[in-house]
Amino acid sequence: MGKELPVSEELLLRMRRAKIYERDLIERFIRGSGPGGQKVNKTSSCVQLRHIISGIDVKCQESRSLMANRIQARNLMCSILEDRERKQKEQRKSELEKIRRKNRKPSKRQKRLNVINKRKHGIKKRMRRSPNSENE
Repeated sequence: MGKELPVSEELLLRMRRAKIYERDLIERFIRGSGPGGQKVNKTSSCVQLRHIISGIDVKCQESRSLMANRIQARNLMCSILEDRERKQKEQRKSELEKIRRKNRKPSKRQKRLNVINKRKHGIKKRMRRSPNSENE
């Protein structure tokens, strides 16, 4: 918390693109779990990052090094937010495409098929009439 994190320029650019700023992150160091015995039980090398704006929680315990886990947690946070943004863009794009298809005028072939289908339907309805009503 008091130490400055040695982050690469690439990660800083990625965080800026994903709109993640250090002031929006709450970082906690907790004890890890799993295999490792006494070392894991004694040290707090697991990093929990919370992005206040989006409410995303990330826990990282990839390595035994606290600094490596801090960097890895930020990478994970960027990946999650980038993935979320990409999905939103794809959804917006598909909605616009759906509206475009809906408003599109039918082609000449489709118009011809529609007329043929209407005529078939008319013939079918005429066949359902009773035989004694010969108005047409």
